[in-house]
Amino acid sequence: MTWLRKPWVGPLAFVVVAFVAFSLPPYLTGDRLQSRVQSDWGPHYPLLVVHVVCASIAIITCVVQIWPWFRGRFPMWHRRIGRVYVLAGVLPSGLAGLVIGWMTPFGPVAMVSNVLLAVLWLTFTLLAWRAARQRRFGDHRKWMIRSFVLTISIITNRIWGAIAFVLLADSVPEAELPNTIAGIATWTGWTIPLLASQWWLERKPRRRAPAERREALTQVG
Repeated sequence: MTWLRKPWVGPLAFVVVAFVAFSLPPYLTGDRLQSRVQSDWGPHYPLLVVHVVCASIAIITCVVQIWPWFRGRFPMWHRRIGRVYVLAGVLPSGLAGLVIGWMTPFGPVAMVSNVLLAVLWLTFTLLAWRAARQRRFGDHRKWMIRSFVLTISIITNRIWGAIAFVLLADSVPEAELPNTIAGIATWTGWTIPLLASQWWLERKPRRRAPAERREALTQVG
């Protein structure tokens, strides 16, 4: 089966589902005290709920969207789920993320990273949407890869945060530790994967171009 040639699909789907299953439930209760990010700013919690819920939609639908077997076998559903990814996922989550990123309680370093991440996430996704509508499927694929990388950056953010905690817990004053870890994790969580994806896009062998053309023709049909 052709989908078996993409061994990353299964592990990625497992990680995403496990992450959503762990992260989402506290924000479905309506209880501010269960939020993993606390803020004294009144609108912060409802915007955070919108951000988390819609980001969960984005991250789940995005895994389906980048699955080559699904794209090739069900092009109509690929387009429909793509609309869900943009309109019910990235767009509301990114707009809410702009505001809560600006009002983050973790200091100016994390604030700049969060706002820039939200702007790029929205921009890459809308560029991918426009390219698809204009039947520029090669450009659509590249912008979607960049959008996907930023979508899953919340997972890599947690990994870098854990690493930063292990390395800095004994050397940074306790009062400064949360902001320090947040500043490191928020920046490394999305910049490193984005740079890696850009390198991959530029280094991709030319021999795969015919396969991309066949996929584009399938989607047009």
